[in-house]
This record gives sequence, C-alpha cells and structure tokens, in this order.
Amino acid sequence: MLAFVLAILLIAPLLMEQAFALFNTAPAITAEVWGFLTTHFPDLLDDSSTMRQSLTRLGETIQSRGGDLVNGLASSVNSILSIVILIVIAPVVSFYLLLDWDNLVAKIDGLVPRDHVETVRHLVYQIDATLASFIRGQGTVCFIQGLYYAIALMLAGLNYGIVVGFLAGVISFIPYVGALVGGGLALGLALFQFWGDWTSIGIIATIFMVGQILEGNFLTPKLVGDSVGLHPVWLIFALSVFGSLFGFVGMLVAVPVAAMIGVLARFFITQYKSGLLYRGLSTEDDKNV
Repeated sequence: MLAFVLAILLIAPLLMEQAFALFNTAPAITAEVWGFLTTHFPDLLDDSSTMRQSLTRLGETIQSRGGDLVNGLASSVNSILSIVILIVIAPVVSFYLLLDWDNLVAKIDGLVPRDHVETVRHLVYQIDATLASFIRGQGTVCFIQGLYYAIALMLAGLNYGIVVGFLAGVISFIPYVGALVGGGLALGLALFQFWGDWTSIGIIATIFMVGQILEGNFLTPKLVGDSVGLHPVWLIFALSVFGSLFGFVGMLVAVPVAAMIGVLARFFITQYKSGLLYRGLSTEDDKNV
C-alpha cells in the first residue's frame, strides 16, 4: 500500500497535467494530423487518386447509413434509460445491502439445512476468499501495467505517454482490450511524432510487446491465477468459452465464475474420493477385518 500511494503521489500530477494538455490541444492535433497526412500522402488531395476515392466512398456510405443510425439510436432510448436508472439505483441498493448485510447473511444461513450448514459455510467462505483474492490480484496487475507503460512511454519520449500508459493499464482488466486500445493509441501517436525515426517507433512497439509478455506469462498467472487456484490453461479456456457464449460480458465474468466453479469442483472431487464409489467395497472389507 505504501508503494502504491507513493507511486500515485508521484505520477498523479504528471498524469493530470498531460491529460489537460491533451484535451486542450486536441483541435490543434487534429489539424496537424490532417497536415501530416496530406504531406506524406499527397494522393489525399488528388480527387482522382484511389485513396481519395476510397475515403469519399466511405464518407458516402456513412452518410447513407445516417438514417439507419438515427433510427437505431432512437430505438435504444429505453436501453439508455435503463442504464441511467441502474446507475442511480445501484448505489442506493448497495447502501441498504451493506447496512443490512449481517441480517441478510443470518437469514440465508438460517435457511440452510442444519445437517449441511458447516459444509455450506465452508464453501461460501472459500468462494468469498477466492473472489477477494481475484479482485486484489487483478487490481495489482492493472496498477503494475499502468505504471510500467506510463514510465516506459515517458522515458521513450512519447508525448502524452503517461496518459496513454495509465489508460492501457486501467482497462487491462478487460482481456485484450487494454493492449489493443493502448497499443494502437501509442503507435498512432508515435507514427505522428516520430515519422521517419523508425527506431523510436520500434521502441514504442517493443514496450507494449514486453508488457504483454510480462502480463501473460508472469503477472496474471502469478497474481491472478494463483489467487483463484486455477491453472493458466484453465483461465485461457474460461476466457475463450465465456467469450464465445456471452461475448464481451462473458469475458469480464469468466475468471471469477471459473474460480467459483473451481471451488465447487474441488469440493466434489474431495467428496468423491472419500466415498465408496472411489474407494470400493474392498476397502470397507479390509477395515472390518
């Protein structure tokens, strides 16, 4: 905690400064990007060029689909209202759940069959500890990645590198999204800033490659995989299955749900090995003898 607090106190001022600078200079950056593109790709100014025609067709396609987009937005008003209501209600519900949490747990505990109450309590405590370890581990991974990307990009001389680095670290809890968004944004800024200096651009790309290698092979398996008691192969399998079945939301809940299933699976395996089906009748006969 002391290391995290010191890191935040040291990085937060630079992060806020670069974030405000990025917002303030966004229009100027847009103009500079257009000038950069027209300078290095003069075909954009030629109406007969293939690139210009492709961009024109893309614009026409977007314009022709504008009506469909408006209709889609109008039909999603109910969804937006539902999200707003959820955002408003969730804190209120959370407050009352926390206020009455002990009573709620006692009521549920009172409904558990008395012969199995200790077993159920043991399983619930294990699931609770596993989920808490997952949240701590995943939060630590995000923090370490954000700190690494921010410092590495700053040392590489990338403009707004601290903002990009922390953004990549914060959203790295979403599998693949952090690397794609952060890496794409960093490489885009690097191409604009270091055009022609391929060594600097290669350094930016290498920073994200090293970050992904560290995250995939060391940070996540050690801090997340060990905390939830699952092998890295099972984590990858869970992400693949839940992502295929439930899409983006499935990838978010894949690891905690897999951890809960792992706790229950270990319990049932233990029960199976202690039963007659596994040990067989010969073991009982030996004991009787």
